[in-house]
Amino acid sequence: MTPRPEIRFATARGARIAYQEWGEGPPIVAIPPTAQNIDVAWEWPELAEMFEWFGEFSHYLHFDKRGTGSSDRSVLVPDVDSRVDDLRAVMDAAEIEHAHLFVQSEGGPTALLFAAAYPSRVDSVILLGSGARIGTQELSPEEMAGVEARRREFCERWGTLDSFALDIFAPSKRSDAEFCAWWPRYERMSAGADSLLDLFTQMDLLDARDVLPDLDVPLLVMHRRNDGAMPFRLAEEVVELARDARLVEISGDDHFAFVGDVREWMDEIERWVTGTVADRSRAAAQPSAGTVRVTTLGRFAVDVDGVEVETSAWGSRLARTLLKRLAVARGWPVTRDELFSLLWPDEADRSKLGARLSVQLSGVRRVLGGGVIADRQTVALDLGHVGLDLVAFFDAADDAAVIDAHAGPLLPEEQYEDWVAPFRDEVRARFTLAARRELDRAIGDDERMIDLARRLVDVDRWDEGAHRTLVETLDRVGDRAGADRARAVALEAFAEIGVAPDPPI
Repeated sequence: MTPRPEIRFATARGARIAYQEWGEGPPIVAIPPTAQNIDVAWEWPELAEMFEWFGEFSHYLHFDKRGTGSSDRSVLVPDVDSRVDDLRAVMDAAEIEHAHLFVQSEGGPTALLFAAAYPSRVDSVILLGSGARIGTQELSPEEMAGVEARRREFCERWGTLDSFALDIFAPSKRSDAEFCAWWPRYERMSAGADSLLDLFTQMDLLDARDVLPDLDVPLLVMHRRNDGAMPFRLAEEVVELARDARLVEISGDDHFAFVGDVREWMDEIERWVTGTVADRSRAAAQPSAGTVRVTTLGRFAVDVDGVEVETSAWGSRLARTLLKRLAVARGWPVTRDELFSLLWPDEADRSKLGARLSVQLSGVRRVLGGGVIADRQTVALDLGHVGLDLVAFFDAADDAAVIDAHAGPLLPEEQYEDWVAPFRDEVRARFTLAARRELDRAIGDDERMIDLARRLVDVDRWDEGAHRTLVETLDRVGDRAGADRARAVALEAFAEIGVAPDPPI
């Protein structure tokens, strides 16, 4: 799991340009699309996974253009010439002499103009859902007036639950309630509505077609056939005009690169920059069923591929609490309202909590590599992805298996939290019933009786029968000191509640 890289800044003509870099291999510099936030993007598992894949085979750098994201926001958004200069400033700050330029959306003209100006610094240009222009140049005045009206409405709704950006850029995500709840926050963190409108105006001026015939840099042009934001013909146009370009048609109708089958185009890029594709599958990057284990009995722990996840990897105590609550539900859905009350009991304004919950769910997904099923009303663990000791405990076929599966009290570190109590009582009741029946069967096997009695006492310190059995059996096997210690523990426990065992232990 790639730790979130630190934000660094390149100074470019009075503005700070935020960038991050990670991974080893051929350098890839990603040109920003219209608006993004490189820091907040790591919150969403699919984006984080895409970034991690790039880091597996390249030294990857991405940045926010001035006026957007984590870069200085008080400055004007840049025109295309400023964007070329800012790209050079970022590469200089990161000490990258030359790189493959990876481009999404409206970043195409910036990359192509940079390649024309600094060909020695560009190994290739990789276009994904992009082109040499955005295509508004051929619209009639009437059509352009309609586009501008639509853009104004787009900006007015930007950053709100009424945003229709996903209808255009990621239609397949419209059914993902978690993503739809998180996305408006990401929009707000990427750009203000006024900056966005200025960016749209700048887009109409972007046109790098004239540099293509003489461009002495290879181009990999990948495009989804049914991309509704950037028509496929813009990719074909680049290939027709360029001297050295390869066109790859990919499936889907989403514009956002991280949505859909990422491996389809990721493998093309890896092969393009390294000459081969390493033997790794999606399942290797995202844990599959059985590789993620959540322990709740005796202790709380999460293991991914046999390695326990450190507490520091969570980034938030709330994310751990959220997973604990989903774990005790054993795959059954938990209502969002209940999760709101658990995580933010003092927050009266529930309208704020959907996005907050999405952030915490993103943290859980990041640690588990997925494993969460969510809709508009409920959230649940995906037991096809996550192995859970509590499920094994309740699915145990007989008393002996129940006892073996019980490693201790449920979530002992949460013993004073009221929400855990009914689940702990349920676990205790199942264990004690099984252990008492097994204790009756163990008569004559002193060693087994001592073990079961001790475990019963550990679970219920006021179980008089278990205390009595433990003391009597230790006496019978000649362990006088052990019997005395067990007797003292029993008397201390019953003294706490003002009860004297009768007959005396």
